[in-house]
Order: sequence, then structure tokens, then C-alpha cells
Amino acid sequence: MGLKNFKPTSDGQRHHVAQTFDEITKQRPERGLTEARKRGSGRNNAGRITVRHRGGGAKTRYRIVDFRRDKIGIPARVAAIAYDPNRTANLALLNYVDGEKRYILAPDGLLVGALVLSGPDADPSVGNAIPLEKVPLGLFVHNIELVPGRGGVLARSAGNSCQVMAREGGFATLRLPSGEVRRVNVHCMATVGMVGNAEWGKVEFGKAGRKRWMGIRPTVRGVAMNPVDHPMGGGEGRTSGGGHPRSPWGQLAKGGKTRQRRKTSTKFIVKRRK
Repeated sequence: MGLKNFKPTSDGQRHHVAQTFDEITKQRPERGLTEARKRGSGRNNAGRITVRHRGGGAKTRYRIVDFRRDKIGIPARVAAIAYDPNRTANLALLNYVDGEKRYILAPDGLLVGALVLSGPDADPSVGNAIPLEKVPLGLFVHNIELVPGRGGVLARSAGNSCQVMAREGGFATLRLPSGEVRRVNVHCMATVGMVGNAEWGKVEFGKAGRKRWMGIRPTVRGVAMNPVDHPMGGGEGRTSGGGHPRSPWGQLAKGGKTRQRRKTSTKFIVKRRK
């Protein structure tokens, strides 16, 4: 998918870089593969704000995506490439030979009319979902499971992929997009190829209103507030806070480890991302 620039007819257009959407072949979502998406505005079930700066935004419907790829041995043909407003990746609409339709993440290079297959007997070609024990070493995969049968959770955003480095003792060693190296059960399913729409990282919104369409509200710096509102606020003239960066509730915001101690999956990490 290409990018396009705009003439600087306004401040919002001056630095605006948008996508051309030339890969999209289906404009309307498939009936029966969407459901209502309720916006919580960053609030939990008790009504308390747990994620700040969320609210508003354009109304969207959630596209039901098949992350499990559990139709083993049933071939499907790519009917269309569709846009998904809820994620950075595009979707591929599959028409299975038994009549069922499903959405999957659209890999880079998957074209309309191509045949895809899931299962241990599938070839390691783009769009096919196979167990990690069948993936050739050095190949890039995405939508990788951590627990067999539970659905893919790794490398699902636009342009991401993991490389299969080695296999030993029932585990495959993967290099993640963050640089972390970890072991994953060889019976976990993975989709061959890299997630498409890699140009998403080069998009420039150009104006604050575009972020509001996405449901993201403005963020005010703590040093711009008064002392009553933030620990880093106040001071004579412009100041940078005078202390270590911290949250509005006084917790130090940089340098601390955020991963849970004694987490059971730590033993599968061969090399940390840092």
C-alpha cells in the first residue's frame, strides 16, 4: 500500500501523509463477520478511568478475525482484501470450499484469488498456517500462538513478523520484533509471512483532529500543570520539573521494571529485548 502527500493548503495538510488504500478491494465489511463495539472511554466495569486520554472517536464495528486458523485441511480462496478500522493491519476475506467465510490478518504479498490452507500438511507458503515444527528454519511467521489451540497472540500488527531460529526439545526459538528471543511450543500454529500494510509506520496524521477520530484525547504535560494537579507542576518560569519524572500519583515513571516478578513464562525467554 502506497503513501501520498498533500499540498500545504492548510496547517493540517502541510505535513499530512496518508495511505492510498490501493490494496483494498472490498469497501463494505462482510455481513455476519462484524459485531457491535462499545467504547468504554478508558473505563473499567466500575466506571473508573483506568486508561487516560480516551474518549469520543468515530463509531466502528468490530471485525471478527480468525486467529486460531483451526479449519485444518480445508482450502480457502482469498476473496478480498479489506480495511479494518480497529487495527493497523488489513484483513483478508477467505471463502472456504465448505461455504464458510472468515477474516484473517492479510500477510504481505497475499493476493486476491490465492489459495491458503491450515494444518501440518500445508506448504510453508505465504498465508498458510502450520505448526512451528513444520516451519523451515530462518522463515518469517506471524500470528503465533503461545498455547496450542488458543489462537495467535504474537506479531499481529502491521509489518511485524518473527523469525524461526532453531528447534530443540519440543520448543522452537523465535526472534520477536522487539529483539527478544524466546522459546515457543512446536505444536503452536503460526502463519507464514509478514503482516502486510508495513507503510503504516510512515503515516503522518497532520492534525490533532485525526487523533480525535481515533478516540484519543489530548495529553497535557505534567510540568505545564500547577503543583496541586501534578507532582511535576509549578515553579517560577518554565521548568522541567526539577525531579525525577513521575505519574500524577507520585509513582516514578522511568527506569523501573514493569514485568511481574516470578512470572511463569520467564523461563521461556532466552534473551530479553533490552
